[in-house]
Amino acid sequence: MKAAIVLGPGQKPIYGDFAEPNPAPGENRVRVTAAALSPHTKSRASGEHYSASHQSFPFVAGGDGVGRLDNGRRIYFIMPRAPYGAMAEETAVPSTQCLPVPDGLDDVTAAAIANPGMSSWAAYRERAKLKPGETVLINGGTGSAGRLALQIAKHLGAARVIATGRNPAALRVVAALGADVTIPLVEDETALEESFREQFAQGVDVVIDYLWGKNAERLLIAGAKAAPAPSPSASSRSVRSAART
Repeated sequence: MKAAIVLGPGQKPIYGDFAEPNPAPGENRVRVTAAALSPHTKSRASGEHYSASHQSFPFVAGGDGVGRLDNGRRIYFIMPRAPYGAMAEETAVPSTQCLPVPDGLDDVTAAAIANPGMSSWAAYRERAKLKPGETVLINGGTGSAGRLALQIAKHLGAARVIATGRNPAALRVVAALGADVTIPLVEDETALEESFREQFAQGVDVVIDYLWGKNAERLLIAGAKAAPAPSPSASSRSVRSAART
């Protein structure tokens, strides 16, 4: 079969022939129709991702995608069995890692949104335990993961969502998607910290960060400065931080 093959550490994938998968018991053969080209996929293919440290060569690039089973059922799949990957005509995937795709969602969109969408879904549900009516601040809300994080927060019942970003035009798009407040990531660190402090003063329950670096540093400082001083007789509200992906 044709596939995107990584021959060695630090080498770019090449288009070539790779042995077809022979699914083991408990696995599905998937005929791939769309493969995600996510940062995770790129970093694993380049050998930079921590999970690639024990990777054997050659292998097929791609960690997730959409395809069809032998019975014609359309599914989303994640983490095929090595050395197979998503960027091939076929792959082998544990059946527990195959999920049905809704009829109204096309293959390319389903493959593209799963990884960035799960980054915030898992953070909200498993790490932060987001509750309806709470306020979420998304640092880096203009990329694909950030825009999905905004919509997922609203879907899960967030009453207020604050999004940051560098591009003014992209921030307008985010506002149209439902962001209640947008914060431009300006170069003036003092002004940026003050913008963050204003939001923390009104109450922020969950922070999800896609940027790290200096912007996240100002965000942490602003949150710490805005927090009320602890007292023996009263407990202050804490901000729950979701893990960056």
